[in-house]
Amino acid sequence: MAKISKLSWCSFVLVIVLQVVSTTLSLSESELLIQFKDSLQNNGALSSWDAKVPPCNIDKENWAGVLCDKGGVWGLKLENMGLKGDINVDALGQLKNLRTISFMNNNFEGPFLEMNKLGALKSLYLSNNKFSGEIPANAFDGMQSIKKIYLADNQFSGPIPSSLTALPKLIELMLNGNQFSGQIPNFSQERLNSVNFSNNHLEGPIPASLSKLNAALFSGNADLCGAPLAECTSPSGKKLSLTTILIVLIAILVAVGAIIAVIIILHRRKTTPQLADTPAAAAAPPQGHNKDSSEDLDKLEKGMSPDRGSEGKKSDQSVKLSFLREDVGKFDMSDLLRASAEVLGSGMFGSTYKAALTTGPVMVVKRYRQMNNVGKEEFHEHMRRLGRLSHSNVLPIVAYYYRKEEKLIVSTYVENVSLAVHLHGNKSRGQPSPDWPTRLKIVKGVSQGLLYLYNSLPSLIAPHGHLKSSNVILNENNEPLLTDYGLLPVVNLEQAREQMIAYKSPEFKQNGRITKKTDVWSLGILILEILTGRFPSNFLQQGKGSDADLATWVHSVFKDEWSDEVFDKDMDGTNTCEGEMLKLLKIALHLCEPEIEKRWDIKEAVDRIAEIKEKDDGDDF
Repeated sequence: MAKISKLSWCSFVLVIVLQVVSTTLSLSESELLIQFKDSLQNNGALSSWDAKVPPCNIDKENWAGVLCDKGGVWGLKLENMGLKGDINVDALGQLKNLRTISFMNNNFEGPFLEMNKLGALKSLYLSNNKFSGEIPANAFDGMQSIKKIYLADNQFSGPIPSSLTALPKLIELMLNGNQFSGQIPNFSQERLNSVNFSNNHLEGPIPASLSKLNAALFSGNADLCGAPLAECTSPSGKKLSLTTILIVLIAILVAVGAIIAVIIILHRRKTTPQLADTPAAAAAPPQGHNKDSSEDLDKLEKGMSPDRGSEGKKSDQSVKLSFLREDVGKFDMSDLLRASAEVLGSGMFGSTYKAALTTGPVMVVKRYRQMNNVGKEEFHEHMRRLGRLSHSNVLPIVAYYYRKEEKLIVSTYVENVSLAVHLHGNKSRGQPSPDWPTRLKIVKGVSQGLLYLYNSLPSLIAPHGHLKSSNVILNENNEPLLTDYGLLPVVNLEQAREQMIAYKSPEFKQNGRITKKTDVWSLGILILEILTGRFPSNFLQQGKGSDADLATWVHSVFKDEWSDEVFDKDMDGTNTCEGEMLKLLKIALHLCEPEIEKRWDIKEAVDRIAEIKEKDDGDDF
């Protein structure tokens, strides 16, 4: 009995000691995150990570890129920070409340991480890095809670990991822009509604479960077949196809020989003495360059018709437009060239003109010259992505045209001009300035359109990137339509930094980076412009110069109460709404907060704006 009692006592003491040791070895969230930070290189953007300050204060984040909930770290949003080095998954795995991580748009490289150590993760965003190599088939085993996986635009290779097909809650999967090969496995998840397999090396039939998706989601895979792409051929069909290919090759060789013969004949004719004084025919344009189309575009920009031959026909075939919408009647470049053209303006990136088709609607054509570095496939894929957008406050893109030297984007013409004209040019047009209800309606529509872009283009850091009053068009009912959105990925970087609004934000001026809250800052500046009637001076800067902006001026004269000096004196309908106008002004200042951590995110911004009413109701802000 004594021996048993002594043994029991020893066991009890051992259990207590182990518990104490375990508690001692358990690291705090701050210590775990510091371990994670120390494994990274180029981590200057995480300078606010200080072990002396907790990462979370209830739901408020004290550390950059940390997302908090009930005092705990539930997410890491470390995007566009230039980070590289090793990712300490073991440290992250000890964060019990961690549910989402995003390392998009950084410089991480190497093999896929052991993410299944984070079994409770719900969202994983690794797009736009330099990860490479084959992902193990079982890489996602045990991740039963994962809903969103973004691996796009890396260098992953090999087959798509089969463990992805066993994730019961998966709803979004982005694998585009990699080097995945082999067949697409069968995804049977009923909730999976957003996928992208484009621009890989996949082959074989597309699974029936994915056959109803848009064909663009499978583009850039030459050997994929089956709905929604072309029907797969039978084995016998493949043999016939090889025979056909041989015949075509022979035909090509014959054609090349004929072309060489023609060139020799033309060369001899050119050197013949009796033809030496005759005017030379127009030289053919270099390969890959459509000389006629370029000249025609120049003439169209000037509102001129293209040159015609003696029989009234164009000397070359029309430029082919790529259409993105089925609800608009098709037309080609020759129709635009025959249209009555009117130059609407010449902006930072090129010219905009109005083309009234002889049969059909009036279109707006924007000509961009600052996208020269964008590859053809990359541009096509991005435009198809923008073409899928559909919202009452977003002007849809109807068609586009790609040339290496320039791009065209075609949309439907809206009669009621831009918000900038209504705010700053109505007097010269003899038109009244928008009243308070109209301005509030515009603010709400713009914010709803911006929120839609955020939800529809999650992989873009700044889904609009160029939000300003001249890029908001008003229709006949004064409903705002956003234009020039989603162009950051396809504009030359130097030109974007010089001209685009996202690159004039406080975070870019201070740290040289753009964040998910950059568009929110632009929205705040736009609201201040709408309320004050003043044009934002910082939008006129060419990426340099003074940091002064409209928000700085408002802060200098606004004393937390009504002031005639702040609000536009030409704005009618303000007699019974001073309280609501003050609320909106304060919201705008929150959105213009220079410190990213203090600035509201887009969802909170839209929710707060939606609460503003046309008339006062006596409630405080």
